[in-house]
Amino acid sequence: MSLRKAAPALATPTNEGMTHFPLISASELRDRLADPAAKTLVADCSFELADPAAGRRAYDAGHVPGAVYVHLEEQLSAAKTGRNGRHPLPKRAQFAAAMAAWGADDDTLVVGYDNAGGMYAARLWWMLRWVGHGAAAVLDGGVAAWKAEGGPLVVAEPGAHRRGGFSLRASLAPIADYAAVKANVDSGERLVLDARAPDRFRGENETLDPIGGHIPGAVNRLFRDNLGADGHFKPAAQLRAEFERLLGGRSGAAVISQCGSGVTACHNLLAMEVAGLHGAALYPGSWSEWCAQPGAAIATGAQA
Repeated sequence: MSLRKAAPALATPTNEGMTHFPLISASELRDRLADPAAKTLVADCSFELADPAAGRRAYDAGHVPGAVYVHLEEQLSAAKTGRNGRHPLPKRAQFAAAMAAWGADDDTLVVGYDNAGGMYAARLWWMLRWVGHGAAAVLDGGVAAWKAEGGPLVVAEPGAHRRGGFSLRASLAPIADYAAVKANVDSGERLVLDARAPDRFRGENETLDPIGGHIPGAVNRLFRDNLGADGHFKPAAQLRAEFERLLGGRSGAAVISQCGSGVTACHNLLAMEVAGLHGAALYPGSWSEWCAQPGAAIATGAQA
Protein backbone atom coordinates (compact mmCIF):
# COMPACT_ATOMS: atom_id res chain seq x y z
CA MET A 1 0.00 0.00 0.00
CA SER A 2 1.29 3.42 -0.87
CA LEU A 3 2.40 5.51 2.08
CA ARG A 4 0.86 8.58 0.53
CA LYS A 5 -2.56 6.84 0.60
CA ALA A 6 -2.14 5.00 3.86
CA ALA A 7 -0.92 7.99 5.85
CA PRO A 8 -3.47 10.01 7.79
CA ALA A 9 -4.02 13.60 6.84
CA LEU A 10 -1.28 15.80 8.22
CA ALA A 11 -2.26 17.66 11.34
CA THR A 12 -1.02 21.12 12.10
CA PRO A 13 2.38 20.63 13.76
CA THR A 14 2.58 21.81 17.34
CA ASN A 15 5.86 20.45 18.68
CA GLU A 16 9.29 21.40 17.44
CA GLY A 17 10.58 17.85 17.23
CA MET A 18 7.58 16.23 15.58
CA THR A 19 8.00 14.73 12.14
CA HIS A 20 5.59 13.97 9.32
CA PHE A 21 5.28 11.55 6.53
CA PRO A 22 7.58 13.01 3.90
CA LEU A 23 4.91 13.10 1.18
CA ILE A 24 1.68 15.05 1.02
CA SER A 25 -0.98 14.58 -1.64
CA ALA A 26 -2.45 17.43 -3.68
CA SER A 27 -5.83 16.96 -2.01
CA GLU A 28 -4.28 17.13 1.46
CA LEU A 29 -2.40 20.28 0.52
CA ARG A 30 -5.58 21.89 -0.81
CA ASP A 31 -7.32 21.10 2.48
CA ARG A 32 -4.50 22.64 4.49
CA LEU A 33 -4.39 25.79 2.41
CA ALA A 34 -8.14 26.19 2.86
CA ASP A 35 -7.75 25.97 6.65
CA PRO A 36 -6.56 29.27 8.18
CA ALA A 37 -5.51 27.42 11.33
CA ALA A 38 -3.14 25.08 9.46
CA LYS A 39 0.20 26.85 9.36
CA THR A 40 1.62 25.96 5.96
CA LEU A 41 4.35 27.45 3.78
CA VAL A 42 4.49 26.23 0.18
CA ALA A 43 7.77 26.50 -1.73
CA ASP A 44 8.10 26.17 -5.49
CA CYS A 45 11.52 24.62 -6.15
CA SER A 46 11.21 24.22 -9.93
CA PHE A 47 14.60 24.36 -11.66
CA GLU A 48 16.58 23.14 -14.65
CA LEU A 49 20.30 22.42 -14.42
CA ALA A 50 20.85 23.41 -18.04
CA ASP A 51 18.87 26.65 -17.68
CA PRO A 52 19.02 28.04 -14.13
CA ALA A 53 16.45 30.74 -14.92
CA ALA A 54 13.82 28.29 -16.21
CA GLY A 55 12.40 27.50 -12.79
CA ARG A 56 11.71 31.12 -12.00
CA ARG A 57 10.03 31.54 -15.40
CA ALA A 58 7.82 28.55 -14.67
CA TYR A 59 6.93 30.01 -11.28
CA ASP A 60 6.07 33.37 -12.85
CA ALA A 61 3.86 31.61 -15.41
CA GLY A 62 1.79 29.97 -12.67
CA HIS A 63 2.32 28.56 -9.20
CA VAL A 64 0.40 27.22 -6.22
CA PRO A 65 -1.36 30.13 -4.48
CA GLY A 66 0.81 31.64 -1.76
CA ALA A 67 3.92 29.72 -2.81
CA VAL A 68 7.32 31.39 -2.55
CA TYR A 69 10.01 30.63 -5.11
CA VAL A 70 13.12 28.89 -3.80
CA HIS A 71 16.09 28.84 -6.18
CA LEU A 72 18.43 25.85 -6.01
CA GLU A 73 21.58 27.87 -6.58
CA GLU A 74 20.60 30.97 -4.62
CA GLN A 75 18.84 29.67 -1.49
CA LEU A 76 19.64 25.95 -1.41
CA SER A 77 23.36 26.21 -2.23
CA ALA A 78 26.45 28.18 -1.26
CA ALA A 79 29.23 29.63 -3.39
CA LYS A 80 31.41 27.19 -5.29
CA THR A 81 35.17 27.15 -4.80
CA GLY A 82 36.06 24.59 -7.45
CA ARG A 83 36.75 21.96 -4.81
CA ASN A 84 33.49 21.84 -2.82
CA GLY A 85 31.15 20.52 -5.51
CA ARG A 86 28.59 22.13 -7.80
CA HIS A 87 25.92 22.71 -5.15
CA PRO A 88 27.64 23.03 -1.77
CA LEU A 89 25.42 23.50 1.24
CA PRO A 90 25.02 26.98 2.71
CA LYS A 91 25.62 27.57 6.41
CA ARG A 92 22.86 26.09 8.53
CA ALA A 93 22.21 29.44 10.21
CA GLN A 94 21.98 31.14 6.82
CA PHE A 95 19.34 28.72 5.58
CA ALA A 96 17.37 28.94 8.84
CA ALA A 97 17.38 32.74 8.48
CA ALA A 98 16.03 32.41 4.94
CA MET A 99 13.17 30.24 6.18
CA ALA A 100 12.34 32.81 8.83
CA ALA A 101 12.37 35.55 6.18
CA TRP A 102 9.76 33.60 4.22
CA GLY A 103 7.55 33.63 7.32
CA ALA A 104 8.11 30.10 8.61
CA ASP A 105 7.84 29.37 12.32
CA ASP A 106 9.04 26.31 14.18
CA ASP A 107 5.54 24.82 13.91
CA THR A 108 4.95 25.63 10.23
CA LEU A 109 4.56 22.72 7.83
CA VAL A 110 6.80 23.51 4.85
CA VAL A 111 5.76 21.79 1.61
CA GLY A 112 8.08 21.81 -1.37
CA TYR A 113 7.15 20.99 -4.95
CA ASP A 114 8.66 21.26 -8.42
CA ASN A 115 8.09 20.32 -12.03
CA ALA A 116 10.74 17.59 -12.14
CA GLY A 117 9.46 14.62 -10.16
CA GLY A 118 10.52 16.05 -6.82
CA MET A 119 14.25 16.13 -7.54
CA TYR A 120 14.61 19.73 -6.34
CA ALA A 121 11.85 19.74 -3.74
CA ALA A 122 13.58 16.79 -2.09
CA ARG A 123 16.66 18.96 -1.57
CA LEU A 124 14.52 21.49 0.31
CA TRP A 125 12.91 18.68 2.35
CA TRP A 126 16.33 17.32 3.31
CA MET A 127 17.73 20.76 4.18
CA LEU A 128 14.77 21.49 6.42
CA ARG A 129 15.51 18.31 8.35
CA TRP A 130 19.20 19.25 8.32
CA VAL A 131 18.41 22.42 10.28
CA GLY A 132 16.15 20.48 12.66
CA HIS A 133 12.73 21.14 11.14
CA GLY A 134 10.75 17.90 11.06
CA ALA A 135 7.58 19.52 9.73
CA ALA A 136 8.60 19.10 6.10
CA ALA A 137 6.97 17.37 3.15
CA VAL A 138 7.15 17.10 -0.63
CA LEU A 139 4.05 17.41 -2.80
CA ASP A 140 3.72 13.95 -4.33
CA GLY A 141 3.48 14.31 -8.09
CA GLY A 142 4.49 17.96 -8.03
CA VAL A 143 2.74 20.71 -9.93
CA ALA A 144 1.23 18.17 -12.35
CA ALA A 145 -0.58 16.45 -9.49
CA TRP A 146 -1.76 19.81 -8.19
CA LYS A 147 -3.30 20.67 -11.55
CA ALA A 148 -4.79 17.19 -11.96
CA GLU A 149 -6.50 17.63 -8.60
CA GLY A 150 -8.06 20.85 -9.87
CA GLY A 151 -5.76 23.07 -7.88
CA PRO A 152 -5.50 26.61 -9.22
CA LEU A 153 -2.31 28.30 -10.37
CA VAL A 154 -1.72 32.01 -9.90
CA VAL A 155 0.86 34.41 -11.32
CA ALA A 156 0.82 36.93 -8.49
CA GLU A 157 3.57 36.57 -5.91
CA PRO A 158 2.54 36.50 -2.25
CA GLY A 159 2.72 39.80 -0.42
CA ALA A 160 5.40 40.75 2.05
CA HIS A 161 5.92 38.16 4.78
CA ARG A 162 6.15 38.89 8.45
CA ARG A 163 9.43 37.50 9.73
CA GLY A 164 8.80 34.08 11.19
CA GLY A 165 10.18 32.49 14.32
CA PHE A 166 12.02 29.71 12.50
CA SER A 167 15.00 28.67 14.64
CA LEU A 168 18.07 26.54 14.12
CA ARG A 169 17.69 23.24 15.97
CA ALA A 170 19.54 19.96 16.31
CA SER A 171 19.91 18.30 12.92
CA LEU A 172 17.59 15.46 11.93
CA ALA A 173 19.65 14.57 8.85
CA PRO A 174 23.13 13.03 9.09
CA ILE A 175 25.97 14.02 6.77
CA ALA A 176 29.04 12.18 5.56
CA ASP A 177 31.87 14.44 4.42
CA TYR A 178 34.67 13.69 1.96
CA ALA A 179 36.97 12.28 4.65
CA ALA A 180 34.29 9.90 5.87
CA VAL A 181 33.48 8.70 2.36
CA LYS A 182 37.17 8.27 1.57
CA ALA A 183 37.67 6.18 4.72
CA ASN A 184 34.64 4.12 3.78
CA VAL A 185 36.22 3.11 0.48
CA ASP A 186 38.69 1.06 2.50
CA SER A 187 36.42 -0.07 5.32
CA GLY A 188 33.29 -0.81 3.30
CA GLU A 189 31.26 -0.36 6.47
CA ARG A 190 28.55 1.63 4.75
CA LEU A 191 26.95 1.33 1.35
CA VAL A 192 27.42 4.31 -0.96
CA LEU A 193 24.31 4.74 -3.08
CA ASP A 194 24.75 6.81 -6.27
CA ALA A 195 21.57 8.47 -7.63
CA ARG A 196 22.96 9.42 -11.06
CA ALA A 197 21.99 7.89 -14.40
CA PRO A 198 23.65 4.51 -15.08
CA ASP A 199 25.77 5.84 -17.96
CA ARG A 200 27.25 8.60 -15.82
CA PHE A 201 27.84 6.08 -13.04
CA ARG A 202 29.82 3.96 -15.48
CA GLY A 203 31.86 7.00 -16.53
CA GLU A 204 30.15 7.44 -19.91
CA ASN A 205 28.53 10.56 -21.37
CA GLU A 206 29.66 12.79 -18.51
CA THR A 207 28.65 16.38 -19.32
CA LEU A 208 28.36 18.02 -15.90
CA ASP A 209 31.65 17.17 -14.24
CA PRO A 210 35.21 17.14 -15.63
CA ILE A 211 35.84 13.48 -14.82
CA GLY A 212 33.52 10.52 -15.30
CA GLY A 213 33.14 7.47 -13.09
CA HIS A 214 32.01 6.66 -9.58
CA ILE A 215 33.27 6.24 -6.04
CA PRO A 216 34.79 2.77 -5.66
CA GLY A 217 32.34 0.34 -4.09
CA ALA A 218 29.30 2.50 -4.82
CA VAL A 219 26.02 1.01 -6.02
CA ASN A 220 23.80 2.74 -8.57
CA ARG A 221 20.17 3.67 -7.85
CA LEU A 222 18.82 6.17 -10.37
CA PHE A 223 16.59 8.55 -8.44
CA ARG A 224 13.88 8.44 -11.09
CA ASP A 225 13.37 4.77 -10.29
CA ASN A 226 11.62 5.97 -7.13
CA LEU A 227 8.68 7.14 -9.25
CA GLY A 228 5.89 5.26 -10.93
CA ALA A 229 4.62 5.91 -14.44
CA ASP A 230 2.17 8.46 -13.02
CA GLY A 231 4.96 10.63 -11.64
CA HIS A 232 4.11 9.80 -8.02
CA PHE A 233 6.41 7.97 -5.66
CA LYS A 234 6.01 4.22 -5.78
CA PRO A 235 4.16 2.53 -2.89
CA ALA A 236 6.17 2.22 0.31
CA ALA A 237 6.35 -1.57 0.21
CA GLN A 238 7.66 -1.56 -3.35
CA LEU A 239 10.29 1.04 -2.54
CA ARG A 240 11.37 -0.89 0.52
CA ALA A 241 11.79 -4.10 -1.46
CA GLU A 242 13.80 -2.35 -4.16
CA PHE A 243 16.13 -0.63 -1.71
CA GLU A 244 16.58 -3.73 0.42
CA ARG A 245 17.81 -5.63 -2.63
CA LEU A 246 20.58 -3.02 -2.89
CA LEU A 247 21.27 -2.77 0.84
CA GLY A 248 22.05 -6.48 1.21
CA GLY A 249 20.86 -6.70 4.79
CA ARG A 250 22.19 -3.30 5.90
CA SER A 251 20.00 -0.86 7.77
CA GLY A 252 19.10 2.55 6.38
CA ALA A 253 21.61 4.10 8.78
CA ALA A 254 24.39 2.17 7.02
CA VAL A 255 23.84 4.07 3.75
CA ILE A 256 25.58 7.14 2.34
CA SER A 257 23.55 8.76 -0.44
CA GLN A 258 25.32 10.71 -3.17
CA CYS A 259 24.82 11.85 -6.74
CA GLY A 260 26.52 14.49 -8.89
CA SER A 261 26.20 17.43 -6.52
CA GLY A 262 24.08 16.44 -3.53
CA VAL A 263 20.67 17.21 -5.07
CA THR A 264 19.14 14.05 -6.52
CA ALA A 265 20.76 12.07 -3.69
CA CYS A 266 18.09 13.70 -1.50
CA HIS A 267 15.44 12.08 -3.69
CA ASN A 268 16.79 8.65 -2.74
CA LEU A 269 16.86 9.73 0.91
CA LEU A 270 13.24 10.81 0.64
CA ALA A 271 12.27 7.51 -0.96
CA MET A 272 14.07 5.61 1.80
CA GLU A 273 12.10 7.56 4.40
CA VAL A 274 8.87 6.69 2.57
CA ALA A 275 10.01 3.05 2.66
CA GLY A 276 10.68 3.18 6.39
CA LEU A 277 14.47 2.89 5.97
CA HIS A 278 15.64 5.70 8.22
CA GLY A 279 18.96 7.26 9.13
CA ALA A 280 20.84 7.34 5.81
CA ALA A 281 23.43 10.11 5.44
CA LEU A 282 23.95 12.56 2.59
CA TYR A 283 27.36 13.18 1.06
CA PRO A 284 26.68 16.81 0.08
CA GLY A 285 29.68 17.30 -2.19
CA SER A 286 29.00 14.04 -4.01
CA TRP A 287 30.77 13.20 -7.27
CA SER A 288 31.47 16.82 -8.21
CA GLU A 289 33.48 17.27 -5.01
CA TRP A 290 34.98 13.78 -5.04
CA CYS A 291 36.41 14.00 -8.55
CA ALA A 292 37.95 17.42 -7.79
CA GLN A 293 40.10 16.09 -4.93
CA PRO A 294 43.71 15.25 -5.82
CA GLY A 295 44.31 11.53 -5.63
CA ALA A 296 40.68 10.52 -5.09
CA ALA A 297 40.11 6.95 -6.23
CA ILE A 298 37.84 6.62 -9.26
CA ALA A 299 36.09 3.55 -10.62
CA THR A 300 34.48 3.14 -14.03
CA GLY A 301 32.21 0.57 -15.62
CA ALA A 302 29.25 -1.24 -14.14
CA GLN A 303 29.07 -1.94 -10.43
CA ALA A 304 30.51 -5.21 -9.17
